[in-house]
Amino acid sequence: MRLEAFRGRDLATVYMEARRTLGDNAVVLHSHTVNDGLRPMIEVLATAPSEIRRFHQLLSTAPPAIGSRRLPNEARPRPFQIALVGPTGAGKTTTAAKLAVHAQAFGGRRVGFLALDTYRAGAVEQLQGYADAAELPLEIVYDATELAGARRRLAACEVIIIDTPGRGLQGKDRAWRRLLREIGPSETHLVVPATMRIDLAVDLHREYTAAGATHALLTKLDEVPHDTTVAQLAGQLGLPIRWVTDGQNIPADLQPAGPLLLETLEVAPRQMAI
Repeated sequence: MRLEAFRGRDLATVYMEARRTLGDNAVVLHSHTVNDGLRPMIEVLATAPSEIRRFHQLLSTAPPAIGSRRLPNEARPRPFQIALVGPTGAGKTTTAAKLAVHAQAFGGRRVGFLALDTYRAGAVEQLQGYADAAELPLEIVYDATELAGARRRLAACEVIIIDTPGRGLQGKDRAWRRLLREIGPSETHLVVPATMRIDLAVDLHREYTAAGATHALLTKLDEVPHDTTVAQLAGQLGLPIRWVTDGQNIPADLQPAGPLLLETLEVAPRQMAI
């Protein structure tokens, strides 16, 4: 979402400048007093109504289509496969565990894990611990030759959550991406920490959408509470967002995206025109 900051000595002047730039229906998201080193000034964050509408559309994501994939000769629907991709330290493995057991995600479903993250030390052990605690099956795939067997052993699951290696923009290892393309997940969620710089997130979005990302999932909102840049980050990613996380507790700290991201804008779902 494109947010613009306007400063002036009084609110009327700032509002006039916002209208001149964004149109008469500009929406005020936040206003506060700042100090430019000489004397206090009013700063207003505002955006165009079209940006607000687009942001709401990103948060109005349909629920996962579990059980909808079935071929005529198959006895049961194919598992819904959701892959988590993104940079190192974004919280993909912990998020996988939250999704598996949270009542508003896949809790109550027959869930299995598929691990492609065999590169990071302790990654499989961490996911194995979550799987054991929840009594859920886990399959580890090192290369394409092991994929068919893993799928066969997870065939009774309704949902398969795929954990992938954390790789930055300069990551050279693409073998797991080829494996993920062969799996063909139903959805691929780009997991991005809310603390990430917006310019880096835009580059990350460009790389991972080319690799098949269909959704975004923001983590670590508890580290930047009430920060309007979180909504700006979500808007810049430009992908539908169904969930966010706001802590390490499993499964409690997984939330629907809409309420928390709208709260960071400090504006209710209805628009507030200047």
